[in-house]
Order: sequence, then structure tokens, then C-alpha cells
Amino acid sequence: MKATWSGMIQFGLVAMPIRLYAATEEHPLRLHEIHLADDSRVEHRRFCKAENREIPYDQVGRGFELADGRIVPLAEDDLARLPLPTKRTVDVLGFVPFEDIDPISFGRPYYAGPGPGADRPYALLVEALARTGDVAVAKVALRSRERLALLRPRHGILILQTLLWQDELRDPGDLAPCTPVTDRELELAELLIRELTGINVGDVHDDYAHALEQLVDAKITGGELVEPAQPAPALDLMAALEESVRAAERAHGPPSARHRS
Repeated sequence: MKATWSGMIQFGLVAMPIRLYAATEEHPLRLHEIHLADDSRVEHRRFCKAENREIPYDQVGRGFELADGRIVPLAEDDLARLPLPTKRTVDVLGFVPFEDIDPISFGRPYYAGPGPGADRPYALLVEALARTGDVAVAKVALRSRERLALLRPRHGILILQTLLWQDELRDPGDLAPCTPVTDRELELAELLIRELTGINVGDVHDDYAHALEQLVDAKITGGELVEPAQPAPALDLMAALEESVRAAERAHGPPSARHRS
């Protein structure tokens, strides 16, 4: 893999070089933008408003807009001189239990591999985090902005996971329902959860590509698509819970049989 960032991890008086590598790779199916009148592809061009003309990519730069509307051009050399300590350092602020980090704030994950001469302190940090169950909360500048991040161990290596800032999390408002539930409903819901506990995420596949192929084929041939059945809201919650538990038991067997196996 090609490193996307290199720098140092700093915690206390210990510092070690690391390199970051993208830990995930999405495989999106992209639909092209077309002109509805003739189905031709639509292109997005770089256009200079002042000169009223299209410009090539090598003439495109970046700039910061001031309050009065003026633009201050910022070249890559300027950004390289940004006086930000986290530009080349993962600055560990402290350690907290992993459970204290709300997954809603999780951003992009990176593999953090040891740099030259860092094997011993790197292995020490991985093992210490694994033993304590804690994660390191840090700041780091990635992709032209500073991010909150956590460092956690996974299969003997460090994962650097960027986090959203608190002001980037939206307030849900009054979305939470205020309707009370009964003890019997809770009992059945917990029983259903226990019946359905256990799934191998690696066996779950993305069906979107296949569904898209079916749609395209139907558009070409004039064939009919079979719409999948949609679940309907339960009119009788207790009856739905009881039948769900019975169906789960039929599919997986009673708990005692599963424990014996």
C-alpha cells in the first residue's frame, strides 16, 4: 500500500515515526449524469467567472475568501508552511475507555504503521492499549484540515480513526418517541434479540449491483421487474413480537438445543 501521510506519534515524552495507509476502499456504482433530451453525457467544466471562459486544470488553484469578499491565493508551498503542530504529528491528548467514544463521531479509518526505528515503542503502545482497553485521543491534520482522532489496536497494529468535532454532530431534536412500553413487550423484545444474536458480517453481500443489472436489463428488453415485498408496520405489537420469537426458534432451534450443540 502507498502511504498517504507520514509523521510522528507524540505521547508524553515518547515519540515515534509512523505512516498512515487508507484502511478501507469503497466500490461505488456510479450513475452518469446525462442530458435527458438525447441521453448524452454531461460534462462539468472549470469556468472563470471574471474572464467568462473555460480554463484548463493546471490554471486552477485555491484561495481563502476574506470577509470583504477579497480572495487570498494559497499555493501548496504556502499550505506547507502552515504553523500547525499536528501537520506532521499525531498529538495524543489523553487516554479513555473505548466505550466512552460514541460511534456517531467515527470518521475515516487508517492503518498506522511504524516508521524507521519505531518497532519497539510502536509494539509497546499496541500492547499497552490492548491490555488496558483504552484508546488514545489525539489531534492530527489530514486532508487540509485538523481532525480529532483516536488510536486503537487491531490485530497487532494501530488504527487511526478520525472523529467528527462536536459541532459537526447534528442535534436530533425531538425525534425520540415519548410512548411508554410495557414490561411484557420489553421481555419479548429482549428474547427476540437473544434468539437473533450472532451474525457473520463477512457473509453479508451488497445486492445493489445485481439489482441495478436487473433494472437496466428490464429497461433494455421491456421486461417486468418483480418488486420485493416491503414490511408493513405492526398493528399489534405484542402479536408481532410473539410470532417473531416463534419464527426465530423454528429457524435456529430452542436455546437449550443450541447450547448443547
